[in-house]
Amino acid sequence: MKILKAALIAASVAIAGPALAQQQLSVATGGTGGVYYPIGGGLAELINQHIEGYAAVAEVTGASVENVALIHRGDSDIAIGLGDSVYQGYTGTGQFEGRQADSMRVLASVYPNAVQIVVPADSNIQSLEDLRGKRVSVGAPGSGTELNSRALLEAVGMTYDDLASAQRLNFNETADALRDNDIDAGIWSVGPPTSSIMNLAATRNIRLIPVTEEQVAAAREIEPIFAPYTLPAGIYDGVAEDTGTVGIPNVWFVSDEMDEELAYAITEMIYERHADLVAIHPAANDTTVEFTMASSPVPLHPGAIRYYEEIGADIPDNLRP
Repeated sequence: MKILKAALIAASVAIAGPALAQQQLSVATGGTGGVYYPIGGGLAELINQHIEGYAAVAEVTGASVENVALIHRGDSDIAIGLGDSVYQGYTGTGQFEGRQADSMRVLASVYPNAVQIVVPADSNIQSLEDLRGKRVSVGAPGSGTELNSRALLEAVGMTYDDLASAQRLNFNETADALRDNDIDAGIWSVGPPTSSIMNLAATRNIRLIPVTEEQVAAAREIEPIFAPYTLPAGIYDGVAEDTGTVGIPNVWFVSDEMDEELAYAITEMIYERHADLVAIHPAANDTTVEFTMASSPVPLHPGAIRYYEEIGADIPDNLRP
């Protein structure tokens, strides 16, 4: 009887064990020098604290383009990415031509990115056109920054071939290369202000290169999701004037195969715990229902739609699958 009782106890533990185990979620972010990683880490921590049965971890990735592939392949569960990268993946256009990833669905828009073109203060580069023949960091491979760099160069009639070199560096590498005179200019597409530029500005005088209204209009012909954006004076040490550029929404996105209850719970948490995300990074100040409805580049997940319907949001038809 003792043996039988022990066997029954062991069997019950074996049965209960998997039921009690937490399901692991991977949150695809970006490099450690941008906004994606800290804000993604914040979302993972909130999931750990407030969504029962799930444990999440933030993963360092190549950012937007790579994240689209990670979600489509099922290698990550939640990701943050630039709206243009997500849109191109969903439609199989641009960098995703021939490899459509139409399984993606949005939970919420997070904040707008701003393309930030940085040069040393004493540089002779004054405009986008002046990048011709220069050594330029165009963003890490598989990043939204690189997509934006290509579009902005195309808007002024240039390609990578017109540069002395197009170096695919992440944010921290770009800042280090500018500081050490290894490149002439660096391009960031990230929520401002970003730590890597702040750290650079603390050690070397910098300037921001403006994108003119005409260039913004030309860029929008290439990337309709672009919008005019102004980087305010004082955003970085030494930046004394407002600087025009383009902005792009960033979104939390998942696969359409994500469980509807989980998608609902994460979406609800994003808004119910909004103050916690803002405390992690001020970019989350822009995470609003209105911003999501106005800027989401692809349809919403049904679980997210249920949340937005419950709070009375006006959901555009194009955001319904």
